[in-house]
Amino acid sequence: MKKILIANRGEIAIRIMKTAQKMGIKTVAVFSKADRNAPHVKFADEAVCIGEPPSNQSYLRADKIIEVAKSLNADAIHPGYGFLSENAAFAEACEANNIIFIGPKSKAIKIMGSKLAAKDAVKHYNIPMVPGIDEAITNVEKAKTIAKEIGFPILIKASAGGGGKGMRVVEQEADLESQMNRAISEATSAFGDGSVFIEKYISSPRHIEIQIMADSHGNVLHFFERECSIQRRHQKVIEEAPSCILSPELREKMGEAAIKVAKSCDYLGAGTVEFLLDENQNFYFLEMNTRLQVEHPVTELISGVDLVELQIKIARGEALQIKQDDLKIKGHALELRIYAEDPLNNFLPSVGNLEVYKLPEGDNIRVDNGFEQGMDIPIYYDPMLAKLITYGKTREEAIQLMIKAIDNYHVEGVQTTLNFGKFVCNHEAFQSGNFDTHFVKQHYNPEAIKAESETEAKIAALIAVKQYLEDQKILRLPIK
Repeated sequence: MKKILIANRGEIAIRIMKTAQKMGIKTVAVFSKADRNAPHVKFADEAVCIGEPPSNQSYLRADKIIEVAKSLNADAIHPGYGFLSENAAFAEACEANNIIFIGPKSKAIKIMGSKLAAKDAVKHYNIPMVPGIDEAITNVEKAKTIAKEIGFPILIKASAGGGGKGMRVVEQEADLESQMNRAISEATSAFGDGSVFIEKYISSPRHIEIQIMADSHGNVLHFFERECSIQRRHQKVIEEAPSCILSPELREKMGEAAIKVAKSCDYLGAGTVEFLLDENQNFYFLEMNTRLQVEHPVTELISGVDLVELQIKIARGEALQIKQDDLKIKGHALELRIYAEDPLNNFLPSVGNLEVYKLPEGDNIRVDNGFEQGMDIPIYYDPMLAKLITYGKTREEAIQLMIKAIDNYHVEGVQTTLNFGKFVCNHEAFQSGNFDTHFVKQHYNPEAIKAESETEAKIAALIAVKQYLEDQKILRLPIK
């Protein structure tokens, strides 16, 4: 494998390129017209424009991406995450054109891409699942019957999707019809498939996921868990590894369950098995993400492995050289996703120009970044600018370093999730580990961030006035 095309943009494109270059592999960037001056374009050995800014005219154009890969003699394509990363047809098209797809085979993508097919695949392995139905429905009356059997509250979920779209919690029967219709409408709009399924709603869950890696020689390893319970709109904002509530015994059980899930679909490469953990430490299979995850850096830091390097080696047909017993958790890592969003305004996207954009530096601070000062934030894509990751010998150390790193991350021109990240890290519920996926609903208060910002502004003003008066004293000193 001498050349890889990265079918993505931003921080993940650069992240993949760094490992490829370390391995002596040339890289090809693709970009839309909106990303012509983006850092990932400059970082690659070669770069090709593949279309207009909207992703359906550029980063989702599988045909154009394969055409570029062939014209530049790329041996493989790494899809990153998002865009075409979980598109079975794209994986098949790569195979048909003798290009290695750095990811699982299309069969596994198809099975795990449908929540119902995934449940069907893993049910033979005695993996715990949330009580619910094993068929997709669109009939409201049928939904009412099922909901009564399971018992309220229930969760309506889109069969074909993720990211919180087509998902509704229903507390009582009176709300079922309206919420069902909303979920179907949203799922149809987002995924072209309005079918949904119903399951029991776990009221105070933790979102725990297990990183796995499988080669083509029958080896499957798990690289421990990530805690992903700090979310807004069912999407993660802060992740950490390991989780502060898993015992070694529970960690082993969940790791073994994740390996079984991978075996159930003949998995290849990097994948993540997601579980819900209830207040009684019961875990339930949620879904499998058939790609590298946004939050993979925290796993890399605690396990000492380069997951992208392992992905590439597996795609080359190599066997994993690590054994499960070789893997040990060392220290603690925390990741904050830096979104161009306004936490004071319901996390709505914040579009603008990065007038100031300076990253924090220092030992045990890692920034996976995709932007530069002076750049505009495109409106066409996910608003994530970067990921801020800190590492410490203990969880407390990682949290304190994160607070310091946030203070040294300077962004002007757009609103970001930096102040939200600081709010979480300073909150007693987070520091104590006593939180679940409802953290934002239960604890987040935009007024607290506003008050802190105003206090910081007052302190900065007082320091500036003091400095000015000191400077004036010096200027007025008589010349001797």
